[in-house]
Amino acid sequence: MWFPMYRISGRTIAVGMALACSAVACRLDMHDAPRFDALEQTELWEDGRASRDPIPGTVARGRLKDDRPAFFTGKNPSGGYVNALPPEVEFGEALLARGKERFEVFCAPCHGVTGYGNGMIVQRGFQQPPSFHSSRLRESPLGYYFDVITNGYGAMYSYGAAVKTSDRWAIAAYLRTLQLSQAMTEGDLTSEEKAALSSGPDDGHGGEHGSGGHH
Repeated sequence: MWFPMYRISGRTIAVGMALACSAVACRLDMHDAPRFDALEQTELWEDGRASRDPIPGTVARGRLKDDRPAFFTGKNPSGGYVNALPPEVEFGEALLARGKERFEVFCAPCHGVTGYGNGMIVQRGFQQPPSFHSSRLRESPLGYYFDVITNGYGAMYSYGAAVKTSDRWAIAAYLRTLQLSQAMTEGDLTSEEKAALSSGPDDGHGGEHGSGGHH
């Protein structure tokens, strides 16, 4: 079988090599762009730090708290705790589901899944927190819970850096519904709920509710 032969000129080879070299150089320039890594040293400034402090008075986008005190602090402009969700937080099933999930991740290890203060860490010897179903905490405003989650209280440390603002409100809303669920009377139930309660099995939390004698 015969194949035709093609002659490639020296000029074509030179042009191809030039294009290949320019493409490689372009990629390296973009790949190794002049920049500083976090905490890298530099001689550009007298203190030798590449990471610079923010300009005084600047606030990250979405983090200005002065115009939304209730959302960021749980308090009204006069400093008192709010007793309702701020306008930025929409109440609904999605909020309560999120609050339940975050509560069981961050709070239940100490407070227990039903909020009586006998979670697994307490059962291992850690200091027991108060029951959320005590009269004092049932009557505490919603903003109080947000403030405690944010800043900590007593032996409880702050979760402000671990739980984002909207999730702290979701937990607070779920805590309120959790309190209501444990304080309902027979008169608060519908006929269908009464029938289900009388015939349904134990939900598995009875042992937690009855242990400890703190409520």
